[in-house]
Amino acid sequence: MSASHSVALQGLAAGQTARPPSADWTIPQGWSSYTAAEHAVWQTLFERQTALLPGRACDEFVAGMRDLPIRPDRIPHFGELNEVLKPRTGWEIVAVPGLVPDDVFFDHLAHRRFPAGQFIRQAHQLDYLQEPDVFHDVFGHVPMLMNPVMADFIQAYGEGGLRAQKLGTLPLLARVYWYTVEFGLVQQADGLRIYGAGIASSRTESVFCLDDASPHRVAFDLVRVMRTHYRIDDFQEIYFVLDRLDDLLELARVDFEPLYRQVADVNASQSDLQPADLSPADRVLHTGTGAYAAWQRQTLRCG
Repeated sequence: MSASHSVALQGLAAGQTARPPSADWTIPQGWSSYTAAEHAVWQTLFERQTALLPGRACDEFVAGMRDLPIRPDRIPHFGELNEVLKPRTGWEIVAVPGLVPDDVFFDHLAHRRFPAGQFIRQAHQLDYLQEPDVFHDVFGHVPMLMNPVMADFIQAYGEGGLRAQKLGTLPLLARVYWYTVEFGLVQQADGLRIYGAGIASSRTESVFCLDDASPHRVAFDLVRVMRTHYRIDDFQEIYFVLDRLDDLLELARVDFEPLYRQVADVNASQSDLQPADLSPADRVLHTGTGAYAAWQRQTLRCG
């Protein structure tokens, strides 16, 4: 199981980390306090993902990783990252102790600050972690923040999250984040590629999402995505595919309030869609067998 499988969105997790002294929950990264063992965990995670992702990650992820001061042998220093990232797209990385409250999370994003966990998982947690650590947040997210399209989209998401809190529609907006920023795929000339951080930082899901016959792969449709539940504890049963990454720019300009009403009207007569469901209106790129999810359900029953 991937570390990202059990990671709820930072602003949507049920549990929160103990409140730090600062109002915005930021803390010093404390880079000099990382131990040799912690740097070794980073190196293990980094080397296996960089060996796996060529031909799987999208061009924009590859370019971001190439241009950032990210080394295999040590946990990145946020200050060094910001020296490159901020001039490029106006974003900066700020350290937080773990999961933060919704309003804090969205406010950071709305102001182009990405809250990254400053801790790293332990050696026995390489493939499973309950909340995002520095590897997921930096390796998975930061390369895409070097791209202007993703940079604008995530800022717009932060602004939209603050509005959705007031409207009581945050669960609908969260599905958009989940199926794009965390678990999105994009069509390139040479095939389907990964841009979602939850996949890019996961050894097992990097393979499963592209190679396994089990999950559905469906063309991205905003209202459809907003009606679709997601899995936070295992591989996704459906992946939504952008025709091109630039489509995120259109999403960044969308007025979501009418869409919230549209989804509510549809759900008044039809129930939300489960991850394994297909809809008659879907443009299906691959109809999944559902074999993995069926095996998991059988395993749980037998266990």
